[in-house]
Amino acid sequence: MKISVLGATGSIGLQTLDTVRSCLLGTNIVALSGYSNIKALASLVDEFKPEVVWVPDRDATTRLLELCEFSGEILTGEDGLISCATETNADIVVNALVGRAGLAPTLAAINAGKNIALANKETLVSAGELVMNIAREKGIRITPIDSEHSAIWQCLQGSSALPEKIILTASGGPFRGWGRERIAVASAQDALKHPNWDMGAKITIDSASLMNKGLELIEAMHLFAQPPEKIEILVHPQSIIHSMVQFCDGSVMAQMGLPDMRLPILYALSSPERVATNFPRLDFLNCGALTFEPPNLENFPCLSLAIHAAKTGGTLPAVMNFINEWAVNQFLQNKISFYNISEIIDKAFDIYNVRTVTSLNDIREAESWAAEFLERG
Repeated sequence: MKISVLGATGSIGLQTLDTVRSCLLGTNIVALSGYSNIKALASLVDEFKPEVVWVPDRDATTRLLELCEFSGEILTGEDGLISCATETNADIVVNALVGRAGLAPTLAAINAGKNIALANKETLVSAGELVMNIAREKGIRITPIDSEHSAIWQCLQGSSALPEKIILTASGGPFRGWGRERIAVASAQDALKHPNWDMGAKITIDSASLMNKGLELIEAMHLFAQPPEKIEILVHPQSIIHSMVQFCDGSVMAQMGLPDMRLPILYALSSPERVATNFPRLDFLNCGALTFEPPNLENFPCLSLAIHAAKTGGTLPAVMNFINEWAVNQFLQNKISFYNISEIIDKAFDIYNVRTVTSLNDIREAESWAAEFLERG
């Protein structure tokens, strides 16, 4: 198997390469991309010896060559990232990029006939219907890396029955159980203290606001061709049940395991086969009680906004995603407060005229509107 890893130095990228290293011997890494952590990328280049490497610019290229020995092709810029996703003989492109940058390489890889292992939420949130339609036309398989979507996918394996309901589980994030007044003054450092998962900064803040669960609802709609009304969100603080599917006879199937992202990554790369691992095992006698509760929509308005975007569809999820990405970055820099994230999105929703998505250009126009909205303040 030959794999390209986009976003190799991020949390999912590094765990993907660790999974390859420990479980998928004989796999060739043919392309790697990295953004700011050039030192980590150089180490990966020395280890995996890819054919192609992407870095953002010329300065990063110089830095990379100072830190490692590499005689292959180095690509830069947006066009270079697309080439990194398409112009190798990879069987699978792992898209572990963060944010809107993941959409164009995904579409390009699909059009180039590459199967996709997808961790980039924004691809399906912004353009899910477009992406899935093209993938179906091209006969391309998109396998989910998110633990929740991997769980749903695994529960559906071997069944011809349509799900009556999909149940997405959420940890509740670091602010679960906090009052609204306390959340209102929380810092970025508070929000980055996720109780169960080790993730990148952006997705961790989204988890704190429960926007992440709203994004996952939109992803699930497209991955499994289900309307938002058939997707329920439950807070499950232990993160042992990663998601569930209820069928028409009332039976419920759940996928369980320790909170370890290497498990969904491995299944995305190796399914339908199960590969033996030495990963830690779930011990039912010591994992404690498994509990569930509804999400608190009053304390976490980002989830309500995402549900509204899911039901509205069109270009609204793209606008929401763009503004959320910007606002999370502002919050991480301590420039706005936690609840300013949802307030800014809500304000945009009040004045935006939603359009139908027929092409990537429709998404770009929606993002341009969002950028202008943010500039106006």
